[in-house]
Amino acid sequence: MTSPDPGSNRMVATPPLLICEHCDTVYRRRELACGEVARCLRCDAVLERYQRLGPGAMLALVLTALVVFVQANVWPIVTLGFNGQLISTTLWGAIMMMWHEHSQVVSVLAAGTLFFFPLCKMLLLGWVLLFARRGQRAPGFRLAMVTLYRLGPWTMSEVFVLGAMVAIVKAHVYFDVILNPGIFAYAALTLLITIFAGIDLRRLWDLTPEGAP
Repeated sequence: MTSPDPGSNRMVATPPLLICEHCDTVYRRRELACGEVARCLRCDAVLERYQRLGPGAMLALVLTALVVFVQANVWPIVTLGFNGQLISTTLWGAIMMMWHEHSQVVSVLAAGTLFFFPLCKMLLLGWVLLFARRGQRAPGFRLAMVTLYRLGPWTMSEVFVLGAMVAIVKAHVYFDVILNPGIFAYAALTLLITIFAGIDLRRLWDLTPEGAP
């Protein structure tokens, strides 16, 4: 899709250039058509994909994800029944239960990867996109973009949903299991996070030129 820039092997800040983050090969960027993918000729890594969503559409997705995120953390996840007794819990109820059962490390990891990191990522992304839809860079744009890149591997809602479904199937052998709205909200949140994962946020550097009014 692209060809190497013959005159440079170093990182250049010129907007028309595209650099492979795996082997540092420099290419001249061109606009991709729908469905096109740019790959590195040296290491075959994906350089860029066609982006159908603009900043306005991405901001709408972030706001939707925030609404779903609140619902997922407010509503109970699952209800277990045994001998006529019903017990339901939310995500935070499960985290606090692990804390009181002397599993502090697990509870801290769960709180970080399932609540604080995803919330921080959505708030930062919303802040950046709020200005990007007007062609401007948000205050603290560089720090926000670096933080978003670092937070990427630490949002594990999809792992939680998969683990919860496995646990529910196993628990069904011993308990009466009732799925509550919280688990469906987390499933919807996982779908939205999967959509975000396919969006190349690096384009925001080009969509919001430095010094733009």
